[in-house]
Amino acid sequence: MKTRKGYKTYPLTVAQKFHHYYLEHCPKKEVVNVGTSLTIEYEIEIDLLKQCIYEAYDRSEAMRARLAFDKKENQWYQYVVEKEERDIEYVDFTGKTMDEAAYIMKQWTKVPFVREDSPMNKVVMIKTPDGNQGIYLLGDHLLLDAQSLIGFLRDVIEIYCAKKFEDVEYPAPMRSYLEQLEKDLTYEAGSKAQQRDREFFYKLIEESEPIYNGIEGPGELEEARKSDPSARSVQFGVRSVDAQLDIFHLEEEPTTRLMRFCEEHHISLQCLLLMGIRTYLQKMNGNDDVSVNVAYARRATLSEKKSGGTRIHSFPFRTIIDESTSFIDGIHIIRDGQNEIFRHTNFNPVEYFAHRREVYNVGPGSVYEPMTLTYQPLTLKDRGLVNIGDIKYKTKWYPNGATTQAMYLTVMHRPDDNGLDFNFEHQIEAITRDKLEFFYYYLCKIMFKGIENPGLSIGEIIRLV
Repeated sequence: MKTRKGYKTYPLTVAQKFHHYYLEHCPKKEVVNVGTSLTIEYEIEIDLLKQCIYEAYDRSEAMRARLAFDKKENQWYQYVVEKEERDIEYVDFTGKTMDEAAYIMKQWTKVPFVREDSPMNKVVMIKTPDGNQGIYLLGDHLLLDAQSLIGFLRDVIEIYCAKKFEDVEYPAPMRSYLEQLEKDLTYEAGSKAQQRDREFFYKLIEESEPIYNGIEGPGELEEARKSDPSARSVQFGVRSVDAQLDIFHLEEEPTTRLMRFCEEHHISLQCLLLMGIRTYLQKMNGNDDVSVNVAYARRATLSEKKSGGTRIHSFPFRTIIDESTSFIDGIHIIRDGQNEIFRHTNFNPVEYFAHRREVYNVGPGSVYEPMTLTYQPLTLKDRGLVNIGDIKYKTKWYPNGATTQAMYLTVMHRPDDNGLDFNFEHQIEAITRDKLEFFYYYLCKIMFKGIENPGLSIGEIIRLV
C-alpha cells in the first residue's frame, strides 16, 4: 500500500506492532485504550477552548493519524490526514456526583475505536461536578502513550493561555510525527545501530538464564518444578484479562524525602523504585537474582519528545545483587545497568523475548518477570502550566477494564501536591488488592529504610523491615 485516500502510507513501527500483537490476541479490544482528564479550577470559555483544541490538532501530526489494512499484504499501515474537522462535544456533569462523573468517563474509556480510516483519539470538553472545566482525552495506544497524551493536553492549555493572557508566550511548535516515523523505520530496516543493539541484547540473554520471583514468594516456581525440577520460569496461566486499577497515594512530605535522596546521590527515582521492588522480591523469594520488566519511553531527543505517537519499548531488567551489598551500592549497580540498557532500547522487544525463549527452550507463555514498572516523570507542571499561576488543576486516569499482564505499576506525580501515586493495573484473577497493599507497604518500608541508612546491607534491610 503506497497511498490511502491520497495520503502517503507508512508501515507500523515495532512499538506499534507490539500493541497490535496483544490487541489481536485479547478478547477485549478496549485493552489498548488510554483515558485521562485534565480539569482546571477556572472559568474556561468553551468556544475558545474548542478553537484551541483544533489548533493543537493542526500542530500535531500524530493526533491526526489513521490506520488502514491491506488485505492482499495482510498488513496494517498508517497515514496522517491534513485536517481534523470532527465536532468536539461538551459535556456538563453539573448535578451529578464526582463518582458518577468518573463512572461515565470510565465507560467512555471502555469503548474501542473503529480501527480503519477513523480517528484514533477522542476529545470531550467537560465540566465536572466540583465546577472545574477542562478536557477528557481518550487515545488508542498504537498512536498515543502517556507522554504524548500529556504533551497534547499541555499544548491545548498553553495555546489557550497564550490567546487569553497578554503576558503568556505562545508554545513552541510540536515536531513532525512523520519525520520521526521515517527515522524509526530506517533504524528498523537493518541499520548498523539496530545490529549493535541486537548484539548487545543477544549477549545479555545468552549469559545465563534468569529466574522467576513471585510477588507472593516462590510458590508458582515451586509448582512449575513439580513437572520440571530445573524450571526457572513459570507459565502465565491466568485466562481472564478483566482488570482493575488500584491507586495508593504517597503524601508530599515522604515523596520529598525520596526525591531529595535521589538528587543528593545523582540517581533517578526509577532507580530507587527498582531497588525497592527487587529488594522486596529478594526478601520474598530468597534469590539474589531478580528480574522485572521496565517500560522505556524512548524520548531522549527533542524530536522524540515533541512528535507524539507511541514510543514505549519494554525490556526485562535483571540484577544479581548479593545481600551483603550496601543499599547505596545496589542502587549504583542498578543505575549503571539502566544507563547501559537505555542506549539500546530502540531494539525490538518482541525479538528479544523470542530469542530468549529459543535460547532457554521455554514455551510462549513462560515468564521470568512477575510485573512491569514504568515511572512517569513528565507532568503538566514541568514547564507548561506554570504560566497559569496559582490556578489549581486536577488530572485523573481512567482504566479500560482489561490488561494482558498480571501486574503493571505506573508511578506518577500528582499535580496538586507533587506527591506520588502508585497506579497498579492488575488482572483481578491474578492478584488481589490485599496483596497489592502488602506489596506497596513493604516497598515503601524498604525504600525509606534504605534512604535513611544507605550504608546498610540489603540483608540487614530485609531483616529490619
